[in-house]
Amino acid sequence: MGSVVRCPFCRHPDSRVVDSREVDEGAAIRRRRSCPECGRRFTTIEEASLRVIKRSGVAEPFSRAKVISGVRKACQGRPVTEHAIALLAEQVEDVVRASGSAEVPFGDVGRAILEPLRELDEVAYLRFASVYLNFESLADFESAIATLRERPAGSPRRD
Repeated sequence: MGSVVRCPFCRHPDSRVVDSREVDEGAAIRRRRSCPECGRRFTTIEEASLRVIKRSGVAEPFSRAKVISGVRKACQGRPVTEHAIALLAEQVEDVVRASGSAEVPFGDVGRAILEPLRELDEVAYLRFASVYLNFESLADFESAIATLRERPAGSPRRD
């Protein structure tokens, strides 16, 4: 049983779906609707809700653009293409959505970025990790670099 979609013109509490199609690579559905009362047509967009719980406790909609922005900063001056960054952000969103939860802690998003970023560029990974993991000393960098040397990008995890 679908939810009630009121006509935005006459406020009639029902509408008929005329056409449906996927948009944003399946992340949303665009529905063309017709009001049986006034006969006017309108469009609705349906998308699965995914919210990120920030450190402050405030929830905000997941933003692929924010993932791209953070990764782009880490990749500044590195030989990484915009296309590769966009693919990484798409991969991160897929991982976060796959949790099945409508709300995810911000830490889950950061963790979902780390491994694909490591595969993409180890220097960018260290930059991102230093902010995300709150590096406070040279020892934190040394530890992260030692881990990178033990398990080069592309090799399977042993933990």
